[in-house]
Amino acid sequence: MTDLSLERLCKRLGHTFERRDLLELALTHRSHGSRNNERLEFLGDSILGFTIGAALFEQFPKGREGQLSRLRAQLVSGETLAQLAREMELGDCLRLGEGEMKSGGHRRASILADAVEALIGAIYLDAGLEAARERVLAWFAPRLQSLSLETAKDPKTQLQEWLQARGRPLPEYTVADIAGAEHAQRFVVECKVSGLNKPVRGEAGSRRAAEKVAATEAYNRLTGRN
Repeated sequence: MTDLSLERLCKRLGHTFERRDLLELALTHRSHGSRNNERLEFLGDSILGFTIGAALFEQFPKGREGQLSRLRAQLVSGETLAQLAREMELGDCLRLGEGEMKSGGHRRASILADAVEALIGAIYLDAGLEAARERVLAWFAPRLQSLSLETAKDPKTQLQEWLQARGRPLPEYTVADIAGAEHAQRFVVECKVSGLNKPVRGEAGSRRAAEKVAATEAYNRLTGRN
């Protein structure tokens, strides 16, 4: 990991570390050695949950506790954090053990998600709570802006309720394909829905997540949002 690569990462993060050792520690997976990012991950997870929860509380003054909880769960999920890490090109900067490196650990969703949380913890220790909160809100701004209380429902529930309200059959989900190595599988699920000419596909790192992607796409097509 060169000074230049770390400098570029800091620009993508929007934070320049006074303590470089914190940045390096946040990027160090447990496979690399006993000194790793697990404790920073624990700290960052707490800050992330609080920051997103407070933002949702302010953004949706009429939101019920259950709705706000579901929105927060969507935003801080491992899948969302891994997407965020990919947007930041975080995988290229991770410090992994030889085995993890050879098996493609820098692309693994769980490792990427953990590193994002560790970075939040590192920014807190480097510059304080307000700096960490500001970065979290900046990183999540597009996702926060796209939310509504309607999206607080699980995508599969949302699709099912829409179909039931119109007396249509429930959707059918089938696994169309499973690709990739065992540690980094990608599931492709087809969702067959009354009202659409052909099944809609969703792809993700688990069957459940792929079903949600497919359900979201089917709902958007049925309601004219796509």
